[in-house]
Amino acid sequence: MKAQLPTAIFLDLDDTILDDTGSVARCWREACEQYAPQLGPFTPEEINDAIRTYSSWYWGDANRHRQGRLQLELARREIVEETLRRLGAERPEIAHQLADRYSVLREEAMEPFPGAIDALHRLRELEIRLALLTNGNAISQRRKIDKHQLHIFFEIILIEGEFGVGKPDKRVYLHALEQMKVRPAETWMVGDNLEWDVAGAQQAGILGIWHDFQGTGLPASNTVKPDRIIRSLTDLVT
Repeated sequence: MKAQLPTAIFLDLDDTILDDTGSVARCWREACEQYAPQLGPFTPEEINDAIRTYSSWYWGDANRHRQGRLQLELARREIVEETLRRLGAERPEIAHQLADRYSVLREEAMEPFPGAIDALHRLRELEIRLALLTNGNAISQRRKIDKHQLHIFFEIILIEGEFGVGKPDKRVYLHALEQMKVRPAETWMVGDNLEWDVAGAQQAGILGIWHDFQGTGLPASNTVKPDRIIRSLTDLVT
């Protein structure tokens, strides 16, 4: 087993170690149910559908995504505020409260994937050196890391909001390699984002492993070719 594993593994955080997506629908639904009575004739379902539609558009643009993830709570406020404005229910104060409630619910609900922590322990037992590379706001990402005590597993932690650039910028991978003093050929990168975690790593000479946590398989329009596909971090050590 140990001979099949690399010297070092770089891991993504959201939807790789932590289940970041699984609670999205429930948390938006609960937040909308709480604040819908203050928003006139619109039902919680109508508000929820409108927020989800506009949110998909907002996060679908790479530049908006980059800016928004660095100020996540503010981005969510802007999304809800604009959604309500488009519905004809322009209530900025309620929009901010609804968005903030969603943020609280989402953070409370986020937990490691089943088996993820055990897999990290096993990798450490096998003397695999680990680094955490995550995009996003420094405060919110550190809060997740601290809550789940993930720092104990990693030699280095690179957060976009602290480092200055995020994946798939090649500088992220090169800096991690330099800090760990490992070669690309003896390193794996594991993550759920085909562009950031797989293609970006491959461009730096690192083997890119796609975490297909939803089990959907590669999208039909995808052009990225992962070196390996896993459904769970436990696949790395079994």
